[in-house]
Amino acid sequence: MPVEWVLLGLVVLLLLWLVVIYNRLVSLRQSVAQAWADIEVQLKQRHDLIPNLVETVKGYAAHESGTLEAVIAARNSAVRAQGPEQASAAEGQLGAALSRLFALSEAYPDLKANTNFLSLQSELSNVENTLAAARRFFNNSVAEYNASIQSIPAVFFAGSLGFGPKGFFELDEAERAATKNAPQVKF
Repeated sequence: MPVEWVLLGLVVLLLLWLVVIYNRLVSLRQSVAQAWADIEVQLKQRHDLIPNLVETVKGYAAHESGTLEAVIAARNSAVRAQGPEQASAAEGQLGAALSRLFALSEAYPDLKANTNFLSLQSELSNVENTLAAARRFFNNSVAEYNASIQSIPAVFFAGSLGFGPKGFFELDEAERAATKNAPQVKF
């Protein structure tokens, strides 16, 4: 009889251990989902500012329609993106189009001095900073989640319970190039 109790105790401990691991994986998956929701909020704010920015620029540089249309097309593509991988690519294209839009302000001194343009540019800059922080938090959450499902003992049953790896929200090639070739300010 005592051997049966010991075996029963070991089985119960094993089941409790598996429940604890499962609950940790669920918690980490929820953390990733919450971090992604935070990014989506920042992306929506960014997407909402862009039409106002384009309209302001249009008043000063209407003949730059190619640049303005590229920004709107990139914004619309970013709005339709689903999930981190698609959003990452679409936001990279949008960032490149916005950098071309901001470059226009150098060619149009009246635009560069317009308070509405400066205000929108400042708001967009603030959103970009908040988005960068949200992206770092999301990527940290994904890294922790991915490490957990790939670690022993979770690696043995995580996949069969629906815990697959998550993708990072990364800079695409256009954004990497833009950060490497940042404009230099000289006085």
